[in-house]
Amino acid sequence: MDVTALMAGWQLNLDGDAIHTASSEVYPVIAGGRPAMLKVARVDEETRGHDLMMWLDGEGAARVYRREGDALLMERLDAEPSLVDMVRSDDDGASRILVQAAQAVHRDRPAPWPELPTLRPWFRALEAAAPGGGAWAEAWAVARSLLDDPRDVRPLHGDIHHGNVLWSGERGWVVIDPKGLIGDSGYDYANMLCNPSLEVSLRPGRLERQVAVVAQAGGPPPEQLLGWVQAYAGLSAAWSAQDGHTGHASRTLELSRLAGGLLSARQN
Repeated sequence: MDVTALMAGWQLNLDGDAIHTASSEVYPVIAGGRPAMLKVARVDEETRGHDLMMWLDGEGAARVYRREGDALLMERLDAEPSLVDMVRSDDDGASRILVQAAQAVHRDRPAPWPELPTLRPWFRALEAAAPGGGAWAEAWAVARSLLDDPRDVRPLHGDIHHGNVLWSGERGWVVIDPKGLIGDSGYDYANMLCNPSLEVSLRPGRLERQVAVVAQAGGPPPEQLLGWVQAYAGLSAAWSAQDGHTGHASRTLELSRLAGGLLSARQN
């Protein structure tokens, strides 16, 4: 996609530095006199995220002003307050906000749902790692059990964490940058407990406390939540290993083991 031509056609004026990643390009712009963000997807999962953003239609999500194929023009949200920063002073409060954000995405909406992939193919990397045994196999066994018996199937954000829930003033906290999936709603609560960083997530007692906070705020019951954390952390570790980031994969797998140990303690 010719971004220069697109910006000219949509009458957008660049308003800051662009962000370029392997999956997308994001441009702060002025559109019709108001600040906005132009996101151009470079991979299929980002384009699917555009599909979900259109379906959410600004309810619990950033407002979409215009969409054409891989390009999405949406409202520009405030960088402050930041949930990443809030964790330092009020970790519990940040988790409760993330739960509210997930609930807003999961709210019942009129059919039809957007055409999105299901969760099982999303876990291919973990399935491929499972023959390695140990925590890989344990995470895949838990993931397979959850995938085989979904409890509340619906469209999912797929990547709810402290950096993807932003402040929109009078509208409160809303999501950005979804992956766009269909599956058990419990999945959307797992990543929030693996963030804002592994250093925070692996602090002694932190996972136990935040599982309780999320469950009490209306998230899944603790056992289901711990299962999804074990499965998701294993999946995240498998992605890191595939990309050659072995150190990060090892640390992420440590979080998967921690969730698995807490789950086993509850079940015994």
